[in-house]
Amino acid sequence: MTVNQQEPRFPTEIIEEGKARVLAPKLKDFVKQPSDYAPSKAPVFFNPVMELNRDLAVLAAQVHQRRLNRKITLCEPLTGTGLRGIRYALEIDGLKRATIADINENAFRLAKHNVQINGLSKRTTVKKKEANQILAAHSAPRKRFDYIDLDPFGSPVPFLDSAIRALRNRGMLALTATDMASLCGVHPKACLRKYGGRPLRTEYCHELAVRLLCGCVAGVAAKYGAGTKVVFSHRGEHYVRVYVTIDYGAKNADESMENMGFVLHCFNCFHRETVKGFPRVEKTRECGECASTLSVAGPLWIGAIADPDFCELMKAESEHRKLKSARKIENMLTLLGNEADCPVGYYVVDHMCDALTLPVPSVKKVVEALKLDGFHAVQTHFTSRGVRSDVPARRLVKILRSLAGVGRAD
Repeated sequence: MTVNQQEPRFPTEIIEEGKARVLAPKLKDFVKQPSDYAPSKAPVFFNPVMELNRDLAVLAAQVHQRRLNRKITLCEPLTGTGLRGIRYALEIDGLKRATIADINENAFRLAKHNVQINGLSKRTTVKKKEANQILAAHSAPRKRFDYIDLDPFGSPVPFLDSAIRALRNRGMLALTATDMASLCGVHPKACLRKYGGRPLRTEYCHELAVRLLCGCVAGVAAKYGAGTKVVFSHRGEHYVRVYVTIDYGAKNADESMENMGFVLHCFNCFHRETVKGFPRVEKTRECGECASTLSVAGPLWIGAIADPDFCELMKAESEHRKLKSARKIENMLTLLGNEADCPVGYYVVDHMCDALTLPVPSVKKVVEALKLDGFHAVQTHFTSRGVRSDVPARRLVKILRSLAGVGRAD
């Protein structure tokens, strides 16, 4: 492609995704060593692996617009190449205006160029500003956005206060967290420092990561007199993503905070339970099943982490679009809708069987056995080897032994 004054002065390539056609860094040209993470080495951050993330974001934003039943405004203050914001502008019906921004000079110029080549200059504003600065400039009631997308490299926490203050009533906040080592318990002090809750390295740590992030959002929103509702969330390869709507009012904030609590986990017998609210949770609390010491995660969100109706609307919206990841999206949304009302904490069949030195049955067989035993049981989107059920851990152990032919389930 011929270079002009508006095009970047570093290697680029054309990326086609959704309805967008943009210039992005040619990532292979920035890898000097096998250990290099190409997206972070390029002059402008771009991760092609996040296409599914962006597909789901478009669907969620569209469903949100249809629920509001009016034209909406949105902001993506960490835009990078501008691809996500451009896809919003091209693919969401009922979009009044999009504002995208980045403090990086190369990103600003590239995003502006990509907006122009997609013919979006009249309804997409590109600004060179720090994320908190652009959000703070829209904190006044009549300047706020209907939808804000935070997709940082790392934690979204530094931008939460500004984002909540820049949302209109009934607005939606979509946010990604990629600092999984903190949220999944590898660095518990970092998690406590950033998210205000303690993680645990359990087999369902990715669900706890979602709940820690949701709890952090709920706490920030409550400071500003707003309640939160989690309408959709999911796990990616290296991140978790949540979509939260807010409703202003002290009563809404109080009701939202009632969804905060703790998860108590027994590493000896797989037992897990939730404690609602903010009671004193003793470090020496005993497991009611085996008398071992329970480990504590939280405070975190113990309410629903998906709305089945919202998932169904997203699935219906996906059917009208030609997305590369359509099958993955349908499967994910089906699983999310099915598990939305299940208890906190899924069971990983392989993990339990390894601990019990049992042969590993198929997840399908475990689900069928649980249903025959009178329990609710579904698979989870968090892992293909996971089962979400209301079955007590001790009962599931008996069922696994029975499936292995080394015991009876009764």
